[in-house]
Formats: sequence, C-alpha cells, structure tokens
Amino acid sequence: MATTRGRPDRETLGRRGEDLAADHLAARGLVVLDRNWRCREGELDVVAAAGDRLVVAEVKTRSGTGYGTAEAVTHAKAARIRRLAQRWLAERHAAGGSGFAEVRFDVVAVLLAPGAAPQLEHYEGAF
Repeated sequence: MATTRGRPDRETLGRRGEDLAADHLAARGLVVLDRNWRCREGELDVVAAAGDRLVVAEVKTRSGTGYGTAEAVTHAKAARIRRLAQRWLAERHAAGGSGFAEVRFDVVAVLLAPGAAPQLEHYEGAF
C-alpha cells in the first residue's frame, strides 16, 4: 500500500474504504450496480439496488477523526450527488430504463485508523 509518512495515501485509503463499503452493502442484500461512476460533473462512489429502490452511497473514509466522517457531506455536496444521480438515472434510462420507484441517499463512513480494525457506520437516508 502506498504511504505518506507511514500512512496510506489518500487514493489508497479511499479505495480501501470504498471496497469495504461496497462489501458491506452487498452483505446487507444490496446489488452493487456501479462503483466510481463518473461524468463531467463528478463521481458517485457506489450505486446499488435494493429491490426497486436505487441507493446512492457516498463513502467517507478517514484515517482518524480529526476531519469528521459523515458530517463531511455538506449541503452543497449532497446537492451535487443528487444531480449526479439524476444523470446516472438518465443514462441508465437511455440504455433501456431504470425501473426504480425511489432513490435513497446513504453515507457510509469508514474509519481506517492505523493499527486498528476498520470501523464502518452506515447512515441510511442521510440526505
């Protein structure tokens, strides 16, 4: 794992957190449809389905608690994620329909503190 002063670099840390979050969602019965979906305006970390509900999960991975976790999703970021979800749905619809009756926005906070087991908190319907 790439490190900076003994800690994983941001990209490596983020990827590990997203892997854990996707595994967590799958273990809860969700079907992961997309990871790191990108368009010109930004990126969705995890897009999953729970029956006819689309779940868009923002993953916040930290190596410590100094910068917060789930509260790091500001109103502006939540609004951007909603717009990106609309774009994802439009793209999916253009490719043959989405079939989702509702959309839920979750935050998965992952703490990867050095020398400790990963801690994960899942906030359903966070915004």
